[in-house]
Amino acid sequence: MKIIRRILILLVLCGLAGGAWYYVNIRGQAPTSQRGGQGRANADQPVPVLASLARTADVSVYLEGVGTTRALNMVTVRSLVDGTLISINVREGQDVKKGDVLAQIDPTLYQAQVDQTVAKKALDEATLANARIDLERYTNLVKTNAVTRQQLDTQKALVAQLEAQVRIDQGAIDTAKANLGYCTIMSPLDGRTGIRLVDQGNVVHASDLTGLIVITQIQPITVLFTLPQQLLGQVNKAFAAGPLSVEAIDSDNRSKLDSGKLAVVNNQVDQTTGTVQLKAEFPNPELQLWPGQFVNVRLLIDTLRQAVVVPTAAVQRGPNGAFVYVVKPDKTVTVRKVDPGQQDEAQTVIKSGLEAGENVVTSGFVLLAEGRKVTISPPPGSEPAAPPGDKPRRGPGRTSQATDGVTR
Repeated sequence: MKIIRRILILLVLCGLAGGAWYYVNIRGQAPTSQRGGQGRANADQPVPVLASLARTADVSVYLEGVGTTRALNMVTVRSLVDGTLISINVREGQDVKKGDVLAQIDPTLYQAQVDQTVAKKALDEATLANARIDLERYTNLVKTNAVTRQQLDTQKALVAQLEAQVRIDQGAIDTAKANLGYCTIMSPLDGRTGIRLVDQGNVVHASDLTGLIVITQIQPITVLFTLPQQLLGQVNKAFAAGPLSVEAIDSDNRSKLDSGKLAVVNNQVDQTTGTVQLKAEFPNPELQLWPGQFVNVRLLIDTLRQAVVVPTAAVQRGPNGAFVYVVKPDKTVTVRKVDPGQQDEAQTVIKSGLEAGENVVTSGFVLLAEGRKVTISPPPGSEPAAPPGDKPRRGPGRTSQATDGVTR
C-alpha cells in the first residue's frame, strides 16, 4: 500500500511539472511578447480625457435640511353660545377674509334676553330718578328741621344703591348683546376653510370640542426644519448679521417651490436628536406649499467671494488626501494635492493647491499617471475645454453643506 501511494504522488508531481513547463515555454511565449508590445504601445499613446477649466466665482454656501410645512395660523372655529345652527354661509375649501360671516345660530332666545335687560334698566332708572327727587326734597327740609338727618342719609344711600343697580343692568345688557353677537360666527383671520365638521340644523354648544370648521392661513406660510447642533454657531452668527434667505425645494431636490426668510431659531436644542429647530416664512403666492407637506430646505448663510471652483468630478481621493490631475501646457498631467472646501454635486471650492485658469481632468482617470500624455476631448454637446493658460471664466456659483456637518 505504501509503494502504491508513493507511485501516485510521484505521478501527480510529474503531471504538475509538465503542465507548468508547457505554459511557460510554449503557450506563454507568444502572448507575453504580444502583451508587452501592446503595453508599450499603449503607454506611448495619449490618454483621451475630459477636462474643465478652474474658474473663480461667487459661491453661495447653503445648509440643507428637511422641513415640514405648517400654516402660519390655524383656528378651529367654535360656537361661544348654545343654539341651533340655522345656516352655514361658506363652502368647504373657500378663501375667506377676516370678518366674513361663516355661520348663523338661532338668535331668538338671545334677542329676548337683550330686550329683558334693556327693560330692567329702564325700570331701575325710573326708580333712581324718583329717589334723586326725594333726596333733593330731604336736603331742603333738613335745613328747617322738617326731617331728621338720619332720613337724609338713608335717602342718599338709596340713591347710591339705585345708581349701582343701573350699572348692573348696563352690564347685563352688554352681556346679552355679546351673546346675541356670538350667534353670528365670523372668520377671525384671512385663510382657507377646511372640511365642515358640523352640518346645518344641528344644535351646537359652547362646550363642544370639535368646533364648526377649521381655517388655515396659508399666505404666507411657514416651514419648520432642523439642523444639527454643530451648525448652530454658524447660523446664529449669520442671523445676527442680517436676514437669511431660505429656499424650499421639492422632493426631487431640483425644483424650487418658493423663497422666504428665516424667522426664528428655537431657544433650545432637542437633546434626544441633537438638533435645533428653525422656522422660515414664505409668501407662497402660487400655493406651491401646503400645510403638512414635507420639503427640502436650503438656508443661505454665507457667500464666498471670488473662490476657485472646479467640477466635483475632478476631485479624487487617495491615501494622502484629495488631489486633482492638472493638464500642463505640454499636454501631460501632473498630480496636484488640493484642499477642497464647500462642495455639492456640481462643483467644489478649492481652498489651496490650484489656481484659476488651470485645466483639470474630470473623466478618464483609469490610465492616468504622473507625466502621462493626454488628449482633451470635448464633452458631448459642448465646446472643447480652453487650453491651459487662457484666462479663467467668472460666473456665479453655489455650494451646499449637508446637515450632518459633512460637506458634499
